[in-house]
Amino acid sequence: MCHLLASLLLLVLAFVLNPLLLPSVVCSRLCPRHCLCYENTDLVDCRDRGLEHVPRGLPHGTWLLELRGNNLSEICTRAFAGLWSLRVLVLANSHIRTLQPQAFFSLSYLEKLDLSDNRLTSLPADFSVGLSALRVLRLEHNNLDHLSAFSFEYLDNVEKMDLSHNHLVSVSPGVFRGLSRLRQLYLQNNRLSVMHQGSLDMLPGLEVLQLSHNNISLIDTKALTPLYNLAVLDLEGNNLRHLKFKTFLNLHTTATHIQLAVVVSSPGNPWTCDCELHRVFSKILHVRHLHIDDYRNVTCHQPPQLAGASLAWVDSKLCIAETATVLVITVTVLVTVVAAVVMAERNRKRNRGKNWDTESQNQTHSPPS
Repeated sequence: MCHLLASLLLLVLAFVLNPLLLPSVVCSRLCPRHCLCYENTDLVDCRDRGLEHVPRGLPHGTWLLELRGNNLSEICTRAFAGLWSLRVLVLANSHIRTLQPQAFFSLSYLEKLDLSDNRLTSLPADFSVGLSALRVLRLEHNNLDHLSAFSFEYLDNVEKMDLSHNHLVSVSPGVFRGLSRLRQLYLQNNRLSVMHQGSLDMLPGLEVLQLSHNNISLIDTKALTPLYNLAVLDLEGNNLRHLKFKTFLNLHTTATHIQLAVVVSSPGNPWTCDCELHRVFSKILHVRHLHIDDYRNVTCHQPPQLAGASLAWVDSKLCIAETATVLVITVTVLVTVVAAVVMAERNRKRNRGKNWDTESQNQTHSPPS
C-alpha cells in the first residue's frame, strides 16, 4: 500500500513539474504486470524482475525490450512471436543455458541482440534464422566451447560480433562464411591454439580481429590472406614463440597495425629470441603496410640468459653471436677436413714408399734365372 501511494505521489509530482512528462511514464494497459512500458519511446523495461520466462502480452510496437538480470534459464521456440517492430533485445546476465530452435524466428527487424554474461554452451544450428537484419551480436562471457558451421548462416548484415571470454578451442573453416559485412570480430580470452587456413574465409570487410589472451602457438601461412581490409590484429598474450614472415606478407591490406607484446600485469608471448626471429621482425618492419605498434615491448622468454630482455635491444647481438658461432663451426670443420686430407695424403705416400722398398728388396734377393 505504501509503495502504491509513493508511486501515485511521484506521478502527481511529475505532472505538476512537467505535464508533458506524464504520458512517457504511464504504464500501458497491454504492459505485463512485472514490466514498465514507456509509450512514447516503445521501450519495455523488465530488468531484474526475477522472471523465469519471457513475459506474455508485450506490446506489438515494442522497439526495445530490456530483460537483463532475470532467471530465464531457457528461451523457448518463438518466445518473441508478434514483436515485429523489435530493434533491440537485451537478454544479458539472465542465467540462460539453452536456446530452443527458432527462438528468434520472428525478429526479422532486430538490429542488436545481447546475450552476454549467460551460461550458453552451444548455439543451435538455426540460431540465425530470422535475424537477417541483425547488426550487433553480443555473446561474450558465456561457456561456448564450439560453433556450428550453420549457426551464423543468415547474419548477412552483422557488423560486430563479440565471442570473447568463452571456452572456444578452435574455429572450424566455414563458421563465419557469408558474413561479408562483418567489421569487428572479438575472440579474445578463449582457448584457441591454432588459426587454421580457412577459419577466416569470406570476411572481406573485417577491420578489427581481436585474438589476444588465447593459447595460439601457430598461425597457418594463409590463415590471414582473405582479410583484405584488416586494420587491427591483436595477438597479445598468446603462446607464440616464432613467426613466419609469409603469414603477414600475405596480408594484402592498405595498412595493418599488429599488436604482439605484453600488456601491463598480463603474461606475454613466450618468444624464443634467435637470429631467425630477428630476421622475421626485420622483414616485417620494412613492409610499408605492416606496423608492429609494440615492437619495443616484445620480450624474450628463451634462451634463459635473455629472459626478460627486449628483442629490439638484443636483436643485432643475436645475429652477430650466431654468425660468429657459424663461422667458428665452419672454420673448425674446414680445418678438420683439410687435416684429414693431408694425413690421408701422407699415409698414401708413406704406403707407396714402403711398397717401392719392398719391390726393390724382392728384386735384389731374387735368384738369377
